[in-house]
Amino acid sequence: MNSSILSRVKTAAIIPAFNESTHISDVINGMKKYVDSVIVVDDGSSDGTGEVAKKLGAIVISHRMTRGAGAATMTGIIAARLMKAQAVITIDADGQHDPDDSPKLLDPILKENADIVIGSRFKGKNTIPFLPKFFNKIGNMLTFMTTGKYVSDSQSGFKALGPVALYTIHLHMDGFEFCTEIVREIAQYGWRVKEVPVKVTYSEYSKAKGQSFSRGVITACKILLRFFLR
Repeated sequence: MNSSILSRVKTAAIIPAFNESTHISDVINGMKKYVDSVIVVDDGSSDGTGEVAKKLGAIVISHRMTRGAGAATMTGIIAARLMKAQAVITIDADGQHDPDDSPKLLDPILKENADIVIGSRFKGKNTIPFLPKFFNKIGNMLTFMTTGKYVSDSQSGFKALGPVALYTIHLHMDGFEFCTEIVREIAQYGWRVKEVPVKVTYSEYSKAKGQSFSRGVITACKILLRFFLR
């Protein structure tokens, strides 16, 4: 993309993606309505995710090896900075979130009422399966213990970052524990945070790809380890 196009980009969507070729199209097309540019970070996929995203007009950045959702999100943030975006939305690639909720997240940012907006699955009328609900409660508890900041959906992948957060945040954690690290950054820098209710859809596919018990334990251990070693 040439510099003249980059200079016009104001808002961007960041979609970390690993083997999501069958679901990412709807997410990209949905986000195009609300942002100037869509950035897909292909995290070492083997199913052609990056090629699908390119055909739909997304800016695709590919990791040669799978590094994790946190690393992919940070790569997207760096790309958004280089594109001079003023606000970004992060959204999962599996179709769990509804892109039409994007204005709810962007509105407090554009009105300068928040530095970060978290799309909360638990503030709306959603039917949430036991395991996601259970692991989010654990995540909320660990997040509060390690940051002193409570949010209702600490593990949400649907967030908006305004310019202060976008150009300051630096994620060190490569896996799903990066969501807790974002809350730690909020607490550390005193950023203004808002939570807004968002819709969520749990298909058999998204439930199958979701948090397993073993991965949940590993994520929890990494959160605690990072807290004690920081």
